[in-house]
This record gives sequence, C-alpha cells and structure tokens, in this order.
Amino acid sequence: MHILKLTQIGNSVGVILPKEVLANLKLEKGESLFLTETPDGYAVTPNDPVFEQQMTEAQRIMKKRRNALRELAK
Repeated sequence: MHILKLTQIGNSVGVILPKEVLANLKLEKGESLFLTETPDGYAVTPNDPVFEQQMTEAQRIMKKRRNALRELAK
C-alpha cells in the first residue's frame, strides 16, 4: 500500500505517484491515467475501461461473424 499526498500545482491540486507505482503501471511522464468510480470506491488504471469494453464486444462480433468478414476481405 502507498500513501499519496495531495499537493498544490498552480491553481489545481495533484497527486505525486512514487517511481515504484509508475513502474508497476508501466507509465511515464505525460501519459494518461483513468479514474473510474467502482462500488468499492475508485480505481486508477492505465487503460481506458470504456475502450476495453468496446474491444471485447468487437472481438465477440468478429468471432461470431468470422465467415462473413473473411468473404468481405477477399
């Protein structure tokens, strides 16, 4: 567990992530994080959960319509 402190950054408030956390999330300066509300609080992830859901649905459709997509690709 890591304790994060809020710090003043200009007119905003920010959180500074320790190097170990950035390494575990495979993030570098300038990249985006996604804050998602969950039933247990909030989750911070390096991946867009909406995009992941859309890709899962696309994969399901592509698997179901594999033959039609193969014919269209010809």
